[in-house]
Amino acid sequence: MASGWTSSTKIDAILALSAPARHSGHDVRLQIDAHFTGWESRLLIDGVAVARQWTGLDAADPFANHGLAATLSDGRELVVECGFNSMLGTGAAAYVDGRLLWESHPGRPIALPARMQALANPERRAQSQAQMAHLKRNWPAMACDIGVGLLFYGVARLSDLPTAAITSAVAGIALAVVQRFVKVDLLGGLARFGIIMGLVSAGLAIAFQDDRAVMLRSTIMGTLTALLFLGDAALGGRWLGKGLANYMPMAMNRRRLALGLGLVGLASAAAEQGVIWWGGKDAWLNWTTFIEMPVSLVLIMLMMRWARA
Repeated sequence: MASGWTSSTKIDAILALSAPARHSGHDVRLQIDAHFTGWESRLLIDGVAVARQWTGLDAADPFANHGLAATLSDGRELVVECGFNSMLGTGAAAYVDGRLLWESHPGRPIALPARMQALANPERRAQSQAQMAHLKRNWPAMACDIGVGLLFYGVARLSDLPTAAITSAVAGIALAVVQRFVKVDLLGGLARFGIIMGLVSAGLAIAFQDDRAVMLRSTIMGTLTALLFLGDAALGGRWLGKGLANYMPMAMNRRRLALGLGLVGLASAAAEQGVIWWGGKDAWLNWTTFIEMPVSLVLIMLMMRWARA
């Protein structure tokens, strides 16, 4: 089992203060190993492990403090409490017969900060697991959407935008055909939207044979979509907001979700229009392929935080 990191702390002067002088030469150490699946603490006296404890990350409280106990040669009880006091930092305190004799961080509690404790509580961990399951379920569709976008970028670089639009539309149709023969969802919300946009681009390319018409398609569609979301928000999120909220891994306020997506859509359309007018084809390709998605994701994450019920 691979360790993420190991912490070794010498517990200075515990025995010298708590036991007769003949014990003062003993070396008392605490070792803490963080693994990918949990963490382990060990109490060593003169290099010999006398106590150890393990807590897995799947435990009810994965960051609960450990209590390592050992009986000294004179019969008294040594107890070492240890645990995390930050994301990667640990603390410890030693007691002999219940009396505190040593602290690694005097006056500082051996506990995670309140904000980190909130992240580690069972409810929050259950939410994180649900979000990971949601992402695992949707990653093939997201990969298809990104793949179609990269195909559009590559063909546009090698030829022109109308050819790229037609090529990506054909790829989208091919995905729809493949979907009929596989169980994995290839046409989730993101991928389906990309295919629809590709068909719109192909239609504009065939109708006008013009680069600017292809570039304007996402601005036009984005603006219309944003206006639909804003209209739905004005009505309380009854349709679009409600439909999207059903697919979210956490509870959402339907009206705020629709309003937030409408505003993000308008902002994205405005930014893209600016790139078209002042940057041209190459700038637009770089923006839509590499920059627009991460920027939009950040805005959507902030919006979702605001829209939580």
